[in-house]
Amino acid sequence: MARKYIDCRDYPGPVKCTVALSADTEEELLEAVVQHGTQVHGYSDTREFREKIRKEFKGGRPAN
Repeated sequence: MARKYIDCRDYPGPVKCTVALSADTEEELLEAVVQHGTQVHGYSDTREFREKIRKEFKGGRPAN
């Protein structure tokens, strides 16, 4: 099973966020990212948001 991640530093915006999230499954990562995105960045939990996020997942681990 390949680890997946997404790093907020790759997506600059009004909230200066340095959080990187990773997980062993896409489903686990998706749920963590949706929770972070809605609570910290103010996104709405929509099907479109989830589809967009899933396309941005990368394999491996975030850089330090």
